[in-house]
Amino acid sequence: MSAITNLRALEILDSRGNPTLQVAAELASGAKGSARVPSGASTGINEAVELRDGDSGRYAGKGVLNARNNVNGEILAALRGFEAADQRAVDAKLIALDGTDNKGRLGANAILGVSMAVAHAMSAEQGRPLYQRLAERDRYTLPVPMFNIMNGGQHADNNVDIQEFMILPIGLGTFSEALRAATETFHALKGILKSKGYGTAVGDEGGFAPELKSNEEPMELLVDAISKAGYKPGEEMFIGLDAAASEFCTNGEYIFDQSDGSRRKADEMASMWSDWSAKYPLISLEDGFSEVDHDGWRIGTERLASQLQLVGDDLFVTNPGIFQSGISDGLGNSILIKLNQIGTVTETLDCIQLARDHNYTFIISHRSGETSDTTIADLAVACGGGQIKTGSTCRSDRVAKYNRLLEIESELGPRASYAGRGAFESWL
Repeated sequence: MSAITNLRALEILDSRGNPTLQVAAELASGAKGSARVPSGASTGINEAVELRDGDSGRYAGKGVLNARNNVNGEILAALRGFEAADQRAVDAKLIALDGTDNKGRLGANAILGVSMAVAHAMSAEQGRPLYQRLAERDRYTLPVPMFNIMNGGQHADNNVDIQEFMILPIGLGTFSEALRAATETFHALKGILKSKGYGTAVGDEGGFAPELKSNEEPMELLVDAISKAGYKPGEEMFIGLDAAASEFCTNGEYIFDQSDGSRRKADEMASMWSDWSAKYPLISLEDGFSEVDHDGWRIGTERLASQLQLVGDDLFVTNPGIFQSGISDGLGNSILIKLNQIGTVTETLDCIQLARDHNYTFIISHRSGETSDTTIADLAVACGGGQIKTGSTCRSDRVAKYNRLLEIESELGPRASYAGRGAFESWL
């Protein structure tokens, strides 16, 4: 009764107004599931490839009609009658059907849409929420949310080179309390920005994106906002960064060309990050070095691993093979997990297991081009890694994930606990 009977893809819009895919799956039992596929702006060179039409007459070439047609045609023909209960077999079939290393023929957007939709359809057939479908256990852990409340780099049109400045409510007791604390800090920051005459427009992920005096000023503003909201920096609330350093690295040199034009080698970048972690309650640093600067990552890991969670995003691109190589080379101590970087549910789960096996922390993450899809909220709870990164507490595409986590917290009641300080115990 779990055989796939129909797949239907539709071209829809993401949070940046660019086309993406919505995929619906239907099973012989009548159960249905659907998923919407995200898209990144700051992307790693080794990510799975989303298929775009390249037709300049539609959406400036960003249409996804070919990916849509691949789902409704070739993929449906291959999967009709296929057993949906075995997610690994479904995903293996999709990978083999595409036949490329980067899912570029059928499109990672098409493949991921089908993979997620089938997982949701099986969840519906079993009458269980997706987090239980992915991992059945007695107790679950609600993740620490990493709230991006100031944007720069590729996520904003301003003079800040660093892409994301985040607040992490580690010291709160429950997820709902953490969400409230972060929201109050977000509004406190807005008041501070207004008082200084700064703009309060937001970037792609809902963080404020004003013109500022330096790349360091957001750190000062976040500490002020945390205190103004009534929380203790370095006890209840910490700071995380996504530097997206690949975006400002040229020939092994890190150039802050959006702000002050300063240049640094990798060892100087490591010194800057170390200084900031001593000066501010900084606990997590994502992509602090370029994805191609492995020597820089080694320097950074040797000097900073005891101080900071060092997260590889562009470096590892949720690819088990690439991640294993990075582990062997001693790069970082954490990995960002993005479903669309690899393109199927099971490959994502395999990458998470690899992190567990080698004592790397992992963070379930959204993309800058998002939708109302809440799959990653369930994934974060199912995997129990204790961290989720899904933007600010404004913009409905981001808030949808937080609201889903509130629903899960309510559903689970005493069976749920908040990861809190435990998710960062190595750096506290």
